[in-house]
Amino acid sequence: MHLWHGICAGVLLATAATTQVAAQTAPAPAPLASALDGTFAPHAMPKLGGGIEGFNVDLAEEIGRRLGRPVTIDALGFAGLIPALNAGRFDFLAAPTTVTAQRSENLLFSEPYLDTNMQFVVLRGATLTALEQLRGQTLSVNKGSLYDTWAQQNAQRYGFRVNAFDTQSDAIQDVIARRSFANLAGNTALAFAVRRLPALQLGLELETGQYWSIPVRRDNRALRDDIDWAIECMKRDGVIARIYEKWFGIAPRPGTASVTVFAGRGTPGFDGYDATPQTRPCT
Repeated sequence: MHLWHGICAGVLLATAATTQVAAQTAPAPAPLASALDGTFAPHAMPKLGGGIEGFNVDLAEEIGRRLGRPVTIDALGFAGLIPALNAGRFDFLAAPTTVTAQRSENLLFSEPYLDTNMQFVVLRGATLTALEQLRGQTLSVNKGSLYDTWAQQNAQRYGFRVNAFDTQSDAIQDVIARRSFANLAGNTALAFAVRRLPALQLGLELETGQYWSIPVRRDNRALRDDIDWAIECMKRDGVIARIYEKWFGIAPRPGTASVTVFAGRGTPGFDGYDATPQTRPCT
């Protein structure tokens, strides 16, 4: 009997050891590679001690946490982000990316997480309340952004010149240096900028009815659907609202994309949208 008990104990110990080794050697979940413009405060900006921080950094990291996968975030100029995504360098873009008809033909978008309007910022004491005041002036923009597209399309109509920069911070500095009369960017980014840079003040805001969403490649619908699920759950439990208030200083308005769950998967009204509802429970 003693021999039999010894054999059983030995088998149990060996099994436990094998299980422990297997657990220790199980491969870690593959990280999700992402990227953004690291100078687009407060969505992404350098932090003391290295690295980047901001609304979109928190958003991307929370998406990874809910999907059970770590997220790596590279910082590079906005103009190179979508080409790098489509080349397979990244799995998704954490950068604020406006959903447009043209982009939706080449990318898959999650459901929106933020409404985005365009706004101008000028030097304190200057006035910009109408587009006609841009005539004869120079407008700075972040190269490759939707604001760059708007500026190029409207430069002749309103009679202004365009200075396009690789980073939003350089575009802002061009106004402070008085080389550009105004900078055009997202309303949230500029609201944050004027809180930190007393030389600036907000100017005219342009209502767009547009959204920011997370883009992935067209061949990665499964990841798009996973990210879409994570964003829906972050709205339901109030996490996006908390991140919003942390970085913008105010709570999102009721009915806006930061707190409203959209039906289906993706951004309604654009190519790639799937009306199939999310049935996976939030965890």
